[in-house]
Amino acid sequence: MTELQRLLLAYDQHRAEARPCALATVVEVLGSAYRRPGARMLVTDDGQLTGAISGGCLEGDARQRARQAIFRGQPALVTYDTRDEDDPRHGLGPGCQGVVRILLEPLDFSAPDNPMELLRGFAQYPATAVLATVFETDASGLRATVGQRVLLSAAGAVRGTPLLAAPLAEAARATFEQGKSQILDVETDAGPVRALLEVLAPPLRLVVYGAGNDAQPLVHLAASLGWHITVVDGRPNLATTARFPEAADVRIVPVRELAELAPDAGAYHVLLSHNYAYDLAALQTLLPSAAPYIGLLGPRAKAGRLLREEELDLSELEIAEALQNRLHSPIGLTLGGETPEEIALAIVAEIQAVKNGRRPQHLRDTTAAIHADSPKTEHVA
Repeated sequence: MTELQRLLLAYDQHRAEARPCALATVVEVLGSAYRRPGARMLVTDDGQLTGAISGGCLEGDARQRARQAIFRGQPALVTYDTRDEDDPRHGLGPGCQGVVRILLEPLDFSAPDNPMELLRGFAQYPATAVLATVFETDASGLRATVGQRVLLSAAGAVRGTPLLAAPLAEAARATFEQGKSQILDVETDAGPVRALLEVLAPPLRLVVYGAGNDAQPLVHLAASLGWHITVVDGRPNLATTARFPEAADVRIVPVRELAELAPDAGAYHVLLSHNYAYDLAALQTLLPSAAPYIGLLGPRAKAGRLLREEELDLSELEIAEALQNRLHSPIGLTLGGETPEEIALAIVAEIQAVKNGRRPQHLRDTTAAIHADSPKTEHVA
């Protein structure tokens, strides 16, 4: 389950029980911080928390401030500076050495476009979207206010505050094309605003070919990350929802029908069937597709033999390119794992690295930023 799904479940429960709550959102980070812009936490009037905005150092103070925002019925922007080593507040100390700005907003359950309902709109139709959140305005008294939002869907639909829909939607479209969150100063008819333009990405889609016992810990671990999982196998006694309750879909597909199964070109595919013919049939459909990741369990010799089968009709150059680019065999990172659970961890870690375009290494051995996708700040007239 993703963090957003947990937040929505908690929100629905609070709404059903008429329990007032507020949403805390990290909207800007300068320097280092545990969470990045877009991290969220729900806070009830009696102090219950769902989600996280830090590693635990900010939650206590943010909880109290969120409860005050609920009582006052007004949003608030709070700035935490963890660079001050002499400031003992919030248990920060030298901490993360960064500045974190958090928007605290009481939630109106009756408002169809409150921030949680906008996020629900994204979650119900999982495709990339951009959410623009105003977190700072000038003091001119114009109609732009903190907390106004616009959600731009992949299809171009705009939902949110009508007053700012046009300028924020235009900025959101530019952000959508760049594919990277950013913080913008935007000039609007209602006055200048500072907004977080957040790229909302749907869960990673994982297709697992093989429903054996070693697939179960892989599906369990991937599900804990909120990934959307499909399990495919030709054995009806293994390919069951009872064995894979966390999978979104479990399909019984005999080897002779794999060729008719159109592969999900945007998904990550893992071959764990332990069946040579099944792996070969799966590769026949996957290699011509645009799938970004194909992981094959087994030794290098098995992959070499499979790729030279006449059914695949690959040249030596094409074989080399497949192994160099999309085909990962042996599958997983070299973590020294032996058990199915350890192997699952190595597979999931490799997929995460490929998804994020990272070369796996110890963080202590790299000088690059931990969060390479930190939103940049720009001004848009």
